[in-house]
Amino acid sequence: MTDYAAEQEMEIEALRAILMDDFKDIHSSESGLNTSSPCFQITISPQDDEADDTTNIPVQLGLIFSHTGKYPDEPPLLNVTSLRGIQTDDLKTLKEKLQQEASENLGMAMVYTLVTSAKDWLSERFGQSDGADNTGEEEAAKDDIIVPHGEAVTMETFLAWRERFEAELALERAKLMPESALTAPKEKKLTGRQWFESGRASTKGTAVATEGSDDEEDEDVDFDDDDFEDDEEDMLEHYLAEKSEDSSSHSSRRAS
Repeated sequence: MTDYAAEQEMEIEALRAILMDDFKDIHSSESGLNTSSPCFQITISPQDDEADDTTNIPVQLGLIFSHTGKYPDEPPLLNVTSLRGIQTDDLKTLKEKLQQEASENLGMAMVYTLVTSAKDWLSERFGQSDGADNTGEEEAAKDDIIVPHGEAVTMETFLAWRERFEAELALERAKLMPESALTAPKEKKLTGRQWFESGRASTKGTAVATEGSDDEEDEDVDFDDDDFEDDEEDMLEHYLAEKSEDSSSHSSRRAS
């Protein structure tokens, strides 16, 4: 034989522990229920359980219930009341919904299930505008996100860029280098960097300028722009070839 009183007492203790301040005893005269049995009210609002601030909640309701003699094999007595911002028609709709769910859950403790259902209903019924606003804000935030464009930098592309940069830098320095440095035998040939770092670039350039100043003051030198650009390209290719030879030599030494 089922001990209904024991099951009902266990459910009340569980609800007190879970809901804490949202669960309270009320007098039967306040319940709106036709019973003299103990009555209880649970405060429900459409917000997260972890939220502490209740001052800005637009709606809030009280779920009132009382156990019958054979609960949970028969549904509890139910009532709903507005604690804040809920119209009578909405309360009627919710009460019918909860009574239907109670009939579907006979044979098991169901009050907490009804509380969860009421909370979901409040969120759907009164939280739509807030959800729409949040959706709009999220979309606006997505529009503000700047998506980067362009080629991603990898180690290969960086090394290629650095090689080119060093070659161009050496080319600028090599403009002071005499032509003989480029046409010297291979064993004596200097790279643009070696020529510049040796310090001979500045001294040689000064000496040449000094020697030529006495004899060729009035002589005009005509430079062809195309020839000058070709020379730069040749020097750049020469530098890159030197770099390639140096890399090959280092690799051979490491392998040995």
